Amino acid sequence: MKTTYKNVFRDGPISSSFIAQSIAKHQSKTRIGAHNIFLGQVRADMIDGNEVVAIDYSAYEEMANKKFHEIRETTFKKFNLTCMHIYHSLGMVKSGEICLFVFVSSPRRKEVFKALEYVVETMKAEAPVFGKEIFEDQSHQWKINS
Repeated sequence: MKTTYKNVFRDGPISSSFIAQSIAKHQSKTRIGAHNIFLGQVRADMIDGNEVVAIDYSAYEEMANKKFHEIRETTFKKFNLTCMHIYHSLGMVKSGEICLFVFVSSPRRKEVFKALEYVVETMKAEAPVFGKEIFEDQSHQWKINS
């Protein structure tokens, strides 16, 4: 039997209204004392005199969702979290738009700082998500995470 994992992917950029709604939904969870949020935004990097205007994200979705699930489970074992949400864009995201939204919550503030750094760094190192940088002259190259 095949296991189905939560789909973390959203088509296109992650909107500010989606982020706000996610935060608002947690106001009824009164055992939470701290939230921490990471928002990854597409930068307009200059590479060899050419400006990045967008990143086209792709992924091995089934494998990536499984990896995100594993990272999530490991994070819950390592840190005292109440909840965690991860959303990553697929497709074209223009510079200035949000491509990654990670939201962690805990009864205590110190946990959310450590947990969020762990989640983001582990995702960048292990998740099979790829970005093709699109330049103003419409040339492109695969993005290298730094």
